[in-house]
Amino acid sequence: MTPDQLGDALVGAMPDALIACDAKGDIRFWNAAAERMFGYASSEAIGRSLDIIIPEAQRARHWSGYEKTMATGESRYGDGALLRVPAVTKDGRRISIEFTIMALRDSAGAMEGVAAVIRDVTEAFEERRRLQRQLLQRQLRQFARLEPRLEVGQGGLE
Repeated sequence: MTPDQLGDALVGAMPDALIACDAKGDIRFWNAAAERMFGYASSEAIGRSLDIIIPEAQRARHWSGYEKTMATGESRYGDGALLRVPAVTKDGRRISIEFTIMALRDSAGAMEGVAAVIRDVTEAFEERRRLQRQLLQRQLRQFARLEPRLEVGQGGLE
């Protein structure tokens, strides 16, 4: 197997989404895992803005950071930092994702875009939230035993 064939096989079989965008934020690469995760076929996603997966409330912040990264070639999320953000699928569902980014540069070192490896962590995020709520409820019940005048459930704490 040649290095190119190996690369194609790895990208095609990887369970995480791999998305690459140009300097404007238009999608230029969208693997099969991205299709499964976000619901868009590659042919639907390529050429469109990343806005198709960014919730509207997060877009201004995203584009501010993206434009700064394209202008400076630097990101505070480089060097393998793991980002955790909400995303949206084709059918409008919100999911929780974790991803790392890498700069895409031309032969002179100028920024051409960014690639991201993305994992859907919605189930783990929801489980963590459920456990945090349970812990808070237990703590409130314990506090209520110490302070009998407080009723657990007042003020929407259930």
